[in-house]
Amino acid sequence: MTENDDVRGRSVVLGGPTPERTALGSNDGAADKRPVRRAAWAGLIGTALEQYDFVIYGTATAIIFNRIFFPNVDPAIGIIAAFGAYAVGFGARPLGGLFFSKYGDRLGRKWVLVATLFLMGIATFAIGLLPTFDQVGIWAPVLLVACRFLQGFGAGAEQAGGVVLIAETAPKGARGRYTSLVFVGAAAGTALGAIVWILAQMMPEEALEAYGWRLVFFSSIFVTIAAYVIRRKLKESPVFEEKKEEIAGSARTTPVADVVKNGRKSLFRVFFMNVGANAHSYIFQVFLGSYLISQLKIDATFIPKVLLVGALFACVSAYAFGTMSDRFGRRRMYLVVTAFLFVFPIPAFLLLNTGNLFLISLVIVLGFIFAAQGAVGVQAAYFPELFGSRYRYAGVALGREFSSVFGGGIAPLISSALVTAFSGSWIPVAIYMMAMMGISLFATIKAPETVDRDLFTEEDAK
Repeated sequence: MTENDDVRGRSVVLGGPTPERTALGSNDGAADKRPVRRAAWAGLIGTALEQYDFVIYGTATAIIFNRIFFPNVDPAIGIIAAFGAYAVGFGARPLGGLFFSKYGDRLGRKWVLVATLFLMGIATFAIGLLPTFDQVGIWAPVLLVACRFLQGFGAGAEQAGGVVLIAETAPKGARGRYTSLVFVGAAAGTALGAIVWILAQMMPEEALEAYGWRLVFFSSIFVTIAAYVIRRKLKESPVFEEKKEEIAGSARTTPVADVVKNGRKSLFRVFFMNVGANAHSYIFQVFLGSYLISQLKIDATFIPKVLLVGALFACVSAYAFGTMSDRFGRRRMYLVVTAFLFVFPIPAFLLLNTGNLFLISLVIVLGFIFAAQGAVGVQAAYFPELFGSRYRYAGVALGREFSSVFGGGIAPLISSALVTAFSGSWIPVAIYMMAMMGISLFATIKAPETVDRDLFTEEDAK
């Protein structure tokens, strides 16, 4: 007897499936799609805010922060220091995941999505208020790191909340398509961040250094308000609504302790499947900007423009890979992504070092299509399906966010340090990228297929 046969048998004994279960498992399109569409929009715009926050900071790191927050050091060291502050945000993500996971599996996915939204929005706005090194000395980078910590603390539960809520609301046969919209939001956030920086760089350089960069961070308030307007009307997921009384009755064990004790296998799967993809994502989105400026002497105004082009392609990529994972399977599509990224670094740097702007654009676009959004377009449905209903939020949040520390969090920092240590050579960076992606590729080969798995069951995927 299969897992789904067992579920159907139990539903008969219990008097038939609930309306929520019918909607979740239906493939006939008859279920009310308004809740899942609202959840998809809420996830999309919330993740757009998160990515917008990270992209405007990452771009500022490549363009200006080394001069206004770390001015009294060698430019290469200043970039490394700025990326170190960037990494702090990723270090805070698993802490935010640990903190909010308890509430996501107890109070609901919606509660966390609203709380993290305001935390990220306020932290980003606060960066625009910070004094520079010339004004307050060492306190400037200290305050910058504090704001980055709060950004990361909120982001640690943001994407997990979005994908779990949508996955538990979407109908079977369309789970990948709907959950991928969370990462369409991420690509849209990157595009929006790039547009804002393109506009900011139209200012005279003196004005940009004086106050223009602050306007970029102040602009996050508009995205925050838009996200809140959508999220306040969200409904809780059918799986959480059915399980909440049972979960409340087992309050002696926290979801975090539960997943660490009983869900370690899936937790490690998510960690290793994500760590390489996450590293590649932020190398393409963040590190390459500073590499192109410092090593290849590309005009800084080119960086936001090529990021915008990459992000527009990525919007399509996330949705396409999510939709294809519904048809061809999660594991197969994730193998396509990780295998491509494993072999791509050496050709990528060979093309970059031609200095040809078209070839540079091609590399970054392919990086966005596969690493930045192709991978997460599949992950959006894959990772929630790996976990049982009891600690799904905690499992997705902890697996993704701890891996993000060792993936995207330190990847720009390590890459910058490697380039500096090896006199500008790209070869160590390419080897590092291949090693990281090799981990994710191997983990995917060992992972199970989960497409259309019943999300009401408490057991993890085998």
